[in-house]
Amino acid sequence: MKRIYIKVLVATLLLNGIVSCNYLDKMPEDQLTVDMVFNDKVRTEEWLAGVYSSIPDPYWGNMRSIGYDPLSDDAAPSTGWEQFGWNVVSKQIGNWSPASSWDANYWVALPQRIRSAYIFINNVKPNVAQQLSEADVQLMKNEARFLIAYYHTLMLEAYGSIPLQLGLVSADASAEELMVGQTRFDTVVDWIDKELKDLSGVLPASHAEAQKFGRATSVMCLAVRARLLLLAASPLVNGNKDYAGFVNNKGEEIFNTNYNAQKWTRAADACRELIQLAESNGHKLYYEYNTDGTIDPFMSYQNMLFKRSTDGNSEILFARPDCNTWEYDKHSNPRGAAGNGGLGVTQSLVDAFFMKNGLPITDAASGYTEKGFSTAADVRNTKWAEAQGNGQVALAGTFNMYVNREPRFYISVLYNGSWIKREKRTTDFYSGAIDGGPTHDGPQNGYLLRKKVHPDHDPRNSINPYRPGILYRLGEAYLNYAEALNESSPGHADILKYVNLIRERGGIPALKSGLSQDAIRAAIRRERRVELNCEGTRYADIRRWKIGEEALNGNFWGMNFSGTEKDDSANNAKAFFKRTVYQKRVFTKKNYWFPIPQSEIDKNPNLVQNPFW
Repeated sequence: MKRIYIKVLVATLLLNGIVSCNYLDKMPEDQLTVDMVFNDKVRTEEWLAGVYSSIPDPYWGNMRSIGYDPLSDDAAPSTGWEQFGWNVVSKQIGNWSPASSWDANYWVALPQRIRSAYIFINNVKPNVAQQLSEADVQLMKNEARFLIAYYHTLMLEAYGSIPLQLGLVSADASAEELMVGQTRFDTVVDWIDKELKDLSGVLPASHAEAQKFGRATSVMCLAVRARLLLLAASPLVNGNKDYAGFVNNKGEEIFNTNYNAQKWTRAADACRELIQLAESNGHKLYYEYNTDGTIDPFMSYQNMLFKRSTDGNSEILFARPDCNTWEYDKHSNPRGAAGNGGLGVTQSLVDAFFMKNGLPITDAASGYTEKGFSTAADVRNTKWAEAQGNGQVALAGTFNMYVNREPRFYISVLYNGSWIKREKRTTDFYSGAIDGGPTHDGPQNGYLLRKKVHPDHDPRNSINPYRPGILYRLGEAYLNYAEALNESSPGHADILKYVNLIRERGGIPALKSGLSQDAIRAAIRRERRVELNCEGTRYADIRRWKIGEEALNGNFWGMNFSGTEKDDSANNAKAFFKRTVYQKRVFTKKNYWFPIPQSEIDKNPNLVQNPFW
């Protein structure tokens, strides 16, 4: 073990762009051993940084490499970008197999990080001369343990059936030790649950040093644990008869096909523990206020994802400090504003947002219409700078589909006729216009993504403000708790309490009491769709609720990409504002899990392919 060379570390750090040329120049890689790494404080810290580096990027990563937002019914990248390596488009339409590539490649990439974490735990030691104390070492070991548990969680969420192999296996181990098959789903969940719970008792709730932002905390442990146990309680893996007879190489059923109501109680308890720990350590929903003291839902929802902890945003529970926000913002900005102009959202998401009275558009009392154009500006009480002065969140002449919608809609969706403050004009998505088609760098279904796109991003002048990559936040924890509680203890007062806190911050009226369990379940799911849109959770929700065939299989609609006229007439081929199919997606029961890469099954005969692949 001591002759493992540093080239493992060098490859890791180079891959993630966090090592300097000076470091590489210090010594040839075939002379730098693990002993030499862990006798040096800087190299020791760099090794741990390498282990951290596979924490997902919730911006460009969730769009391009991981693709969870486009694989859901939230994001809609230009279908023309497939020619530029956007293989997520192929996956949207069902054109993939176990031999297909996946840029994130969790099956290979995450075990490499897990192995690096175990090497770290086995070799890190105090260095008094360089002021690396025993307490520092123990903290870093616990951080590595957290990352091992977290990376197993990411694998479990993607593949469902994974091997659980704890500790390092020697290179000269037997084939039986090396070629491990999948472990039962519930067994993996139980191990992660216990590990994260134990670590929450020894890791600090926060770090005082600014440079440790993003490092493991007890709050992060409980956040990952709560989301995992919500998955474990959900219909996909809790009583799903589709997986009956699906066994590993030992003949054990990988998924428990018998429903267990206690799993919802376990999830609710975990969510409650998280909220209690988070709130007791100062975490709370992020708010901004109007001059009259009322909540400004526009600014609150926008800046909740932009402000740092040091700026007073204590809603953050777990964030990646550095993300590729430049490409995310640039691809979401209109082509005529120097962006790439094709990263949009689906019509399904547009339809999901409530009206400003808090009712879904399907409710006859909501006041929704998608015929005609407004005769007056939609004016709200807000400091939102993207409105064209005096709170005009939608200008006169806006398609009525986009008028009188809730605040989160305007923060999330850039539609044709939206005001662009930086350009001092409205978007022009008509075909042949400055922001429109027929190029692939145009909104293929009439929308661009606005959620998480910084309003001060300016691709013309290479301006891209910093913001943290938030992976878990308190708002999600509230909705997780409400969902688990509704399944385990329907009618509990906390259900409406936490859902209504989210609605209040979002600027819409509270849900009324007296709703049935089924009605509350539907309301919570609608609220999650809106509140958490384009934050990487929707794809997991669709799968764990087992609604993939309903949500992701069939025609996907938008406005008329070929439209050249400001018209909503169904019979006018040139009308832009009419529902038009832009893509036919495919989702079948095999798509609830990513396939195990065929190359890995070819190497390891003890692996079994995921169901229906």
